Amino acid sequence: MNKYTTDVAIIGFGKAGKTLAGALAKKGQSVIIIEESTEMYGGTCINVGCLPTKSLTHSAKIIEQLSAFGIERTAETNKRFFKQAMDYKTELVTKLNKKNYHKVADLDNATVLDGFAHFKDDHTLLVDTETETLQVTAAKIVIGTGSTAFIPEIENSQSSQHIYTSEEILELTDLPQKLGIIGAGPIGLEFASYFAEFGSEVTVYQFDDSFLSREDTDDAKAVLDRLEELGVTFEFNAQAKSVEDTNTGVRLTVEQNGGVKMAELNEILVATGRIPNTSKLDVEKASVVLGERGEIKVNKNLQSSVEHIWAVGDVKGGPQFTYISLDDYRIVLPQLLGQESNYNLETRRVYPTATFVDPTFARVGLNEKEATEAGKNYKAAKMSVSSVPKAQVLRETSGFLKVLVEVETDFILGARFFSHEAHEMINLIALAINENISYKNLRDGIYTHPTMSEALNDLLEMI
Repeated sequence: MNKYTTDVAIIGFGKAGKTLAGALAKKGQSVIIIEESTEMYGGTCINVGCLPTKSLTHSAKIIEQLSAFGIERTAETNKRFFKQAMDYKTELVTKLNKKNYHKVADLDNATVLDGFAHFKDDHTLLVDTETETLQVTAAKIVIGTGSTAFIPEIENSQSSQHIYTSEEILELTDLPQKLGIIGAGPIGLEFASYFAEFGSEVTVYQFDDSFLSREDTDDAKAVLDRLEELGVTFEFNAQAKSVEDTNTGVRLTVEQNGGVKMAELNEILVATGRIPNTSKLDVEKASVVLGERGEIKVNKNLQSSVEHIWAVGDVKGGPQFTYISLDDYRIVLPQLLGQESNYNLETRRVYPTATFVDPTFARVGLNEKEATEAGKNYKAAKMSVSSVPKAQVLRETSGFLKVLVEVETDFILGARFFSHEAHEMINLIALAINENISYKNLRDGIYTHPTMSEALNDLLEMI
């Protein structure tokens, strides 16, 4: 058995893991980073998450905009466009995967091992490769194994050739005429939006009657109305029970409002959430404690129940975003270097989120429902995107801009932007919240024209 000894061992080549490995190696520490799949250098976001899906979102939008110029789209042209978009996505992912590998592997003090890592004890990992088992002994260990798709119990789903997770569906080469999506969460909605724009007939099946249940009712309705405008059909209170492959695809059976109905589809995407990827790590051999959903329980410094073992990214539970993984790196790095830092989960800044439907729905801070529950005295302003000059220029007039301001302080409590470029604009609001910048500073800001951001002049003038 080949044996390695290192200062830090990192399990998982995701955003936090790769960034930690690079920073530590440059500081002179020896680092071994272990990745089970050579197709996952860089993590979920680069390979099967944020970047490939946003590439498809952009491609779908280009295609959808053709109709504004009277260009006819047929089933054949839709299929050709989809194939070209998928080819570009694959080219992009391949390039980024390779780039991420070399950003770590080419560093002095850094070693990349390809294989599946699991614990032997709290300082020792066994790495199963294609040809042998390696042993890695480390003073400190970081677990960054990410998350995996959760698949509910649906009869025959394991044997069907037409059931996909959000990762697997990215390998489709043929555009499905009829696509069923189980789950109306952010992942399901994003796929629904761009597959509809590619030309698929999309139906979303939600097990209850909820839709963006955290959001204010009027905001959620605006998103739902827009998706329906794009051609997405929603079936609420529809519990998927079984599937059966057919000559043309797959038959889905659902229970809905006390009855049973069936749908003939070409493909089905199961988008019912993700769970921490810990099931085969043998963490009990290192005395690492897991939570109810299999997440690694951590303290505010991201230390597990074992002080020299940390967990970063999706595997620790909580928000599943690549930029949260990056922020986890900021918390853990000083500890690995023996430096003092006051930054931790308790002092973490407010962060925005974005769901990339068309247009993007972006949020940060409190909405009206949350502000009321928190007892905040606030004023709200809301305006239609159609009143923004740049939106008219771009023919992107769907949606709204909404902001909440605390009366006593003039500080922004939160915002919900459902608009073109919302994912960019929301970062400015997050900065204002974190730095206690008065809404008046944004209201009176001088913005380039014509841009979407200059809408802040008019929106905040309404406070």
